[in-house]
Amino acid sequence: VCSSDLYCATFYPSCTTTDLGGNTVVQPPSHMMVRTIIRSDEVGYPWLAPAGTRRGVVDNAIQIGYIDSATGEFQSLTVNQALRDILYANNVNPITFIPGVGITNFGNKTLQATSTALDRINVARLVAFLRGKLTNIAQQYLFEPNDAITRASIGSAITSLMIDLVSKR
Repeated sequence: VCSSDLYCATFYPSCTTTDLGGNTVVQPPSHMMVRTIIRSDEVGYPWLAPAGTRRGVVDNAIQIGYIDSATGEFQSLTVNQALRDILYANNVNPITFIPGVGITNFGNKTLQATSTALDRINVARLVAFLRGKLTNIAQQYLFEPNDAITRASIGSAITSLMIDLVSKR
């Protein structure tokens, strides 16, 4: 369970898809979202929300729904505006069908309990991206003298990174 991780996000509902043998199988929403996030990064950047009609289209699901606990059968579900609003208010990102578009992620919230910028998936991913890039920059300066030349060089590398990020929105 990732409920204590500030970078975790929850999605609803599940979906049907096909396995490698062509059989229809039920998968959790994480199945849809891992691929959707990868596809989002192919057309954008990690700091852009993997949601909506440009970067949130789910292309690895046939239909959305849930498994009925009484019957064990998959039940197709319509995630309408009212349900989307309730889910989103509870930090659950709704996955819905949009006519003319298809199955689409319609949310961008993390499980961050307090209202900060980190309660958005794209911001949390930007922070993770920056941590990785800044770590790479800093590692180049291990055991270098702590002087004006080293600090200027680090500052220059960080400024270049930030200018690049700004140019990429």
